[in-house]
Amino acid sequence: MRRRKLKPYVLPTLIVIAIVSVMFGTATLRTTLKKGSSNDELTSYVTNTILEEKEPVINETKMIINPYTDTTVTIGKNYYDYKADSATQEKSIIYHDNTYMQNSGIDFIGKENFDVVAILDGSVTDVKEDDTLGKVVEIKHDNGYVSIYQSLSEVNVKKGDMVTQGQVIGKSGNNELDKEMANHLHFELYINGKVVNPTLYLNKELQTSEKKEQ
Repeated sequence: MRRRKLKPYVLPTLIVIAIVSVMFGTATLRTTLKKGSSNDELTSYVTNTILEEKEPVINETKMIINPYTDTTVTIGKNYYDYKADSATQEKSIIYHDNTYMQNSGIDFIGKENFDVVAILDGSVTDVKEDDTLGKVVEIKHDNGYVSIYQSLSEVNVKKGDMVTQGQVIGKSGNNELDKEMANHLHFELYINGKVVNPTLYLNKELQTSEKKEQ
């Protein structure tokens, strides 16, 4: 079989074609890589921007605390609950000036004067001194909550002050309405203008307690 030979001009032509192909392939590869890099950078930038601007969604709840911090404080007289048994209701009656009254709050007693604190953040809407109730502080909170602290011997806030939860607003004391309890704090809680049983709300989460409104 006769062996074929390439003509003299064929080999240089093939070399040129190979070189051009390599150059074209390299240019195409660089262009592709460049485009890929731009897309990656854009994707990274957009992703980072979204992550940086996105705020975590947290369902925050706040605990309503007791209006005192002294662990020796106890309840001297409970809120008058219409649903309670007769014996419990009897212990929630206030007798003053030949008149029987239903207790509209809770009376906390202590052997010595104890600090009285705000149950939640809020603004002081009233500070007064009453001949029968003693010194009184009223605080308005969010969600329609209003807390009232009576029978105070000292007051550390004034009307218009902003207070934080746990801030000392005064000290327990005496009043003419509950003489038999001596040193104590009379505490009342209102929600949307309606007096409620503080027992159902103190030491409870704010969101949870709203569902228990009487």
